[in-house]
Amino acid sequence: MVRIRVLVVDDHRIFAESLAAALAAEPDVDVSAAGSGPAALRCLDRAAAEGRRFDVMLVDADLGGNLPGSRPAVPVQEANEDGLVDGISLVIGVRSAQPGVRTVVLAEKDDPRRAALALQAGASGWVAKDCSLSRLLTVIRGVLRDETHLPPALLTGVLRELTAARKHRTESERLVESLTPREREVLRCMVAGLGRKAVAERLFLSPHTVRTHMQNVLGKLGVHSTLAAVALARRAGVGPVDLAGDVVERGGQLA
Repeated sequence: MVRIRVLVVDDHRIFAESLAAALAAEPDVDVSAAGSGPAALRCLDRAAAEGRRFDVMLVDADLGGNLPGSRPAVPVQEANEDGLVDGISLVIGVRSAQPGVRTVVLAEKDDPRRAALALQAGASGWVAKDCSLSRLLTVIRGVLRDETHLPPALLTGVLRELTAARKHRTESERLVESLTPREREVLRCMVAGLGRKAVAERLFLSPHTVRTHMQNVLGKLGVHSTLAAVALARRAGVGPVDLAGDVVERGGQLA
């Protein structure tokens, strides 16, 4: 029998231990639980090091702080340090560190915007916390077949959110593409939080020339402040300049 290894990540102890116990009663499911983002990452790292990688992570959309009280029957790993606390942020971290782990977000209520953010972060599903065990098991087994699961009532709203996000990104990318290579260098410096003097020193330009470039960047992007320019740049996928090295250009565009 092929066993499914599941990690439950939730800071509500009663819910976490109840869900873990219910899943553990299934003959083909092994369950562990964590009460915070840092604890979950430690569990994932330890399992990977031991050659026992988790298959699916179930994470609370509103993941918060530590778990008080005594330990449940299925041990919940706790964390005493600050770290990832938001469920969607944890999805991003796990997606980056262990892309083979499928993630499903457990939510108290339907929220099309947050569900769309979860999918964009790499989650394979969004499920109500009060759904039946059989429904949850269907989702767990489904995401292992590369399926994406959403409540039917959320589909229209999530598609609308994803379409809007794609439109905003496309518009932002078009505006960034209107910049000259030098202006894109300046923009990446702005994203990195560099002031006019620091940009001038980095690019070997005069402060007056940098001021002109910054004004041109704002004008071409159609914004009136550096903060707005940085927000638009991030939507377009423009990252900060590498402060430890040189600006890198990939495929004709600044990466």
